[in-house]
Amino acid sequence: MSTEYYLVGRVRRAHGLRGELVVEALTGAPDAIFAAGRRVFAGTRDGDLAESAPELRILRSSPFKGGLIVAFDGIDNRDAADSWRDRYFLLPSDEVTPPSDDELFIHELVGMRVVRAAEGGQEIGEVTEVFELPQGLVMEVARTNAKPVLLPFNDHTVTEVDSERRVIRVDPVEGLLD
Repeated sequence: MSTEYYLVGRVRRAHGLRGELVVEALTGAPDAIFAAGRRVFAGTRDGDLAESAPELRILRSSPFKGGLIVAFDGIDNRDAADSWRDRYFLLPSDEVTPPSDDELFIHELVGMRVVRAAEGGQEIGEVTEVFELPQGLVMEVARTNAKPVLLPFNDHTVTEVDSERRVIRVDPVEGLLD
């Protein structure tokens, strides 16, 4: 049985000359996941586990502009750090704290039905992908007989997430679904 891995971070760019990386944390516990002495596994630019799946040991990390600056054992110069741009870091599922009852992992949104909060719960479509943008999460929703639509996953649009029924109720701004 293969182990499932979760995305915990994404490399934005190299920082400085000593091989440090600017990492966007994709976890609610970045200080714990990227603590000195911990390890993460290398991923590809698509978020898959790298074939060789090298284990990377964290030497140190510190907060930096909404993310982290992280130093890893074995990445010790700018050229090596530059090769990591846009790659992901992963952890085995058994090393990730499960979400609380009122939370979900981002990947769990994929496949959920999206319905209007008003209008009797009119079906909009199904989440096919979730993008993490600087402005926040955005869901791509495939619709029947219409082009897919992008909906922000925020308090202004999403009114309820029913994880048991796998339904997301939304109240999109007028014209967004046209």
